[in-house]
Amino acid sequence: MGEFAIEAAGLEKSFGDTRALAGLDLRVPAGSVYGLLGPNGAGKTTAVRVLATLLRPDAGEARVFGHDVVSEADAVRSRVSLTGQYASVDEDLTGQENLILLCRLLGYAKPAARERAARLLEAFGLTDAAERQVKKYSGGMRRRLDIAASILNTPDLLFLDEPTTGLDPRSRSQVWDIIRVVVARGTTVLLTTQYLDEADRLAGRIAVVDHGRVIAEGTPGELKSSIGAGTVHLRLRDAAQREEAAAILAKTLDAVVQPEADLTSLTARVTADGDDLGASAQASRTLLALAEAGIVVDDFSLGQPSLDEVFLALTDRPAPHHDELEATR
Repeated sequence: MGEFAIEAAGLEKSFGDTRALAGLDLRVPAGSVYGLLGPNGAGKTTAVRVLATLLRPDAGEARVFGHDVVSEADAVRSRVSLTGQYASVDEDLTGQENLILLCRLLGYAKPAARERAARLLEAFGLTDAAERQVKKYSGGMRRRLDIAASILNTPDLLFLDEPTTGLDPRSRSQVWDIIRVVVARGTTVLLTTQYLDEADRLAGRIAVVDHGRVIAEGTPGELKSSIGAGTVHLRLRDAAQREEAAAILAKTLDAVVQPEADLTSLTARVTADGDDLGASAQASRTLLALAEAGIVVDDFSLGQPSLDEVFLALTDRPAPHHDELEATR
């Protein structure tokens, strides 16, 4: 297997007047989880469909394990699998029937298909639901079955397009565990997501996509460091002092202060040229200034910026909240 599972340069794709990809460049190391992070309409799903040979690009080129996605589409398809945003299994069949059917379509003999289906149902914690119709599965169970169907033949590259959208925290965690196991067995995973914590926990490298192109790329730590040395969070004893405290933070940190929903909390990003010592010195001066003003602080912390703040800084829009994600389903 080569150094890069995916190499794409200048990918363009339009649908009428809508430009979904506007010169997208991508290099995905083999044997890792690579995250594509971006808002709705950024071009993530279009990129996946082009790389999986489901769409033909208007311009640019892309290779998957050295195979061109246009001229060598069959070679690409033999090495990849795709799980889209919604479960693609048949709801009227049982979980077991779905997997056996797909195994048979892949050329498994009947006994081998039953054995493979049973092993995957057990591995994904679905044995007890094996003979239940999929329409009676929970959302998390459907997603696990969908991923199981994607790895009936272990792919070299697995595309996971927003696999946990709409799932509860427990189901999301179960899907994350499955992804880690898949990668540990040698499969490269290209993960698109709007959940920033998901990208932070799973991906070794992340590309932030907006308006059809990559606007930033790196490890989660590199992306966080790129927007500042750290973030100050503080909680006041008295919410009535919030305005005064915000003015002190703005002056001592030379930063925009962001009020939180909690009226006693404030957040500000430190921009001391990425210098951790400079950020610490600024934070110390801020604490001293607050104390001299008679403002009591119950909690004060200086930490690395979150991916939410990276998202806001790079795309000039906040990360989508859970209710906004639900509305897109």
